[in-house]
Amino acid sequence: MFERRKPRKNFRKSKRRERRIRFFSRFWICFKIMMGLGLLAATSTVFIFIHDVITQCDYFKASSILIEGEQRLSERQIAEFARIKENMNIFAVNLTVVRKRLLLHPWIAEAVVIREIPTRLIIRIKEHVPLAIVDLGRRFLINEKGEIIKIWTPSDPSDLPLISGLEMSDLAGSSRNERMGVDDSSPAGRHTENSQNHYSPLDAVMQVLRLGKQSGSILPNKLIKHILVDREIGLTLHALSRVKTINLGYHNYADKYAMLRHIIAYLKQTPNVPVFERIDLNNLNRIVVSPKRDNAPEGENKEV
Repeated sequence: MFERRKPRKNFRKSKRRERRIRFFSRFWICFKIMMGLGLLAATSTVFIFIHDVITQCDYFKASSILIEGEQRLSERQIAEFARIKENMNIFAVNLTVVRKRLLLHPWIAEAVVIREIPTRLIIRIKEHVPLAIVDLGRRFLINEKGEIIKIWTPSDPSDLPLISGLEMSDLAGSSRNERMGVDDSSPAGRHTENSQNHYSPLDAVMQVLRLGKQSGSILPNKLIKHILVDREIGLTLHALSRVKTINLGYHNYADKYAMLRHIIAYLKQTPNVPVFERIDLNNLNRIVVSPKRDNAPEGENKEV
């Protein structure tokens, strides 16, 4: 008549057990996190202690600072600009910071800083080589890549070719690593097209200056007083002692320099050679040599 009832489960005891398990699980996770943080803090403390010991140890004091590559700058100027001196701990010197600091100097093109354990620091630099002075309303020194080095001052070299007729936009965007996409590894540089298919003015100037650097050049840069840039007709040079003006125009500068060599050799072999006012090499098929007007009637030009 009566049905037997099934025993009921004790849900309260079951829930207590689950809560206890969750509590210990969370506690264990927190314990492991705290242990990890404690271990990390202890490791950091040990490393800081080791760093302090090394950077303050007299054993690693710089007994000598070797500086290589200086020409215009003195060793003392370089060391002062780098803010390093003898008896500094070599491990207390941040090599990257010192190198970046050196590269901020206008005359330093490249810099390498090395620590030589246990007691020496080595600085190797390469200085910029000024190639010409460019007049942009204010005079600047430019290097062999056509990059501005610094503002020209009276204490800087003054026996360099003076370039006028360029604009700031011709050098805008220049940096010591890359200038407006010009490939400086190419002897002719990059050709920039304009309405007359000419080189860009700066490329033309750099070609002439590179020719003037070559050994045995008929027109070395030291003999060039002034390079005048005209965007339409090209380059005009004031150079040499017996010739005031040389018109080069654009293009074929190597051929024009070769022709200039022949002309000067011919003039030297000619007796009673006059002083010439101008040699026009703009068109190699029609070269015009103009004697100075004190030596010849006005308008008397000799075609070669």
